[in-house]
Amino acid sequence: MRAMDIAATGMQAQQLNVEVISNNIANLNTTGFKRQRAEFQDLLYQSIKRPGDTSSDAGTVVPVGVQVGIGVKTAAVYRIHEEGNLNQTQNPLDLAIQGKGFFQVLLPDGTTAYTRAGSFQLNNSRQIVTADGYLVQPTIAIPQSTTSISVNASGQVLAKVSGSTTPQTVGQLQLAIFPNDPGLAALGQNLLQETEASGNPQTLDPGVNDAGTIQQGFLETSNVNVVTEISSLITAQRAYEMNSKVIEAADQMQQTLTNLR
Repeated sequence: MRAMDIAATGMQAQQLNVEVISNNIANLNTTGFKRQRAEFQDLLYQSIKRPGDTSSDAGTVVPVGVQVGIGVKTAAVYRIHEEGNLNQTQNPLDLAIQGKGFFQVLLPDGTTAYTRAGSFQLNNSRQIVTADGYLVQPTIAIPQSTTSISVNASGQVLAKVSGSTTPQTVGQLQLAIFPNDPGLAALGQNLLQETEASGNPQTLDPGVNDAGTIQQGFLETSNVNVVTEISSLITAQRAYEMNSKVIEAADQMQQTLTNLR
């Protein structure tokens, strides 16, 4: 009986759906996190009678036909790059992007990763790094005698050193813009990686063309909406239960047939 196999694909799909939703909820407070949505497609169809087939010698055709689906499959887990809210922290090295773009991060293997999480710090060489110690690109070092750091909307990093009243420019932050943000691959640690699907990045100064601007002393919050996720979770749970009921019904029907024999 095909119903069991079809319902099993439905249960597997809803299990994945619940896993995606649970990951969204788990990252509710993750800086710069972008929620995901599972998308599904119907599987192949068994054509018992194809629509449009000739039904007589007179040339009449079947108007609808008989096609039976064999279930559902996962098409994609889509990352929604909607901008999160900005949360004020007053930390001078907390930076948020208002608009499009990603900070660039140099990984230990020499490749570049991308992030919206701007909770930066200084390493022992006084270079701006991520929470994991990865260098922010372009590399910016803060002078030893710095008394205050300011970053303007255009990404210029200025440091006021002791004995001077005029801040000096110590670096320029740049943002990466991609043709297709959802095509980026997640690496964990708030990092994303370029792929063939994302396209090649365009590096711009903040505020230039489509690039967003920098907001110092702010962090971008997760764009997860708890109400939406809970509603989606209930819907997925009900769909899972209904598929399990189909398996129970198919089992009872098979049992009935067995008893008749």
